[in-house]
Amino acid sequence: MKKMNPEKTDLKKANNISNKYMGMMYLFTMVMTVGLLTMIVQSSCAQQPPTETIKTAKSHTPEQQEIINLSKKKWDWMADKNVDSLKVLFDDKAMFVHMGGTWGKTQELATIKSGGIWYKKAVVYGVEVNIFDNNTAILLNDIDLQAVVGGHEVTNPFMVTEVYIKENGKWKMGSLTFSHLLRPVKMNSNDN
Repeated sequence: MKKMNPEKTDLKKANNISNKYMGMMYLFTMVMTVGLLTMIVQSSCAQQPPTETIKTAKSHTPEQQEIINLSKKKWDWMADKNVDSLKVLFDDKAMFVHMGGTWGKTQELATIKSGGIWYKKAVVYGVEVNIFDNNTAILLNDIDLQAVVGGHEVTNPFMVTEVYIKENGKWKMGSLTFSHLLRPVKMNSNDN
């Protein structure tokens, strides 16, 4: 019976392990390369988001127009820091979603009153209102908002979602959400 040299046996085992490892690394590299190429091709073929997402209807129902007018008043009250009128408009359970955080009615009113956020000017380019069961309204505003945030003036394009609920015959704001848009700012610097 022929005796095997233990060093040769260990070397064969090491070579087998090394070959398996190299094969796995090659396979992993190929899978990653194909995956990366797929992602690049998909992203280059992806549709660009629309620059205009809503259009204002030529006519509105009286109830839709009431919501649109209320939204316009709200922007004026915010620009004027009229927290007394806003306090009546905002439901006690209202939520406000900003780029930097989310909070309730008390914090929103305090932020407006203190000037932490000063909604200087909102230029509305499009508005859409949907009313559900005569007691809930969702208004979308495509706007440029000129604001002072933490002492710095900024202008951003937003799609603003406003949710209103009707309580005892009066509309109250239940939510205000600012979603930053990819489109460029349309507001002219002379619009101040």
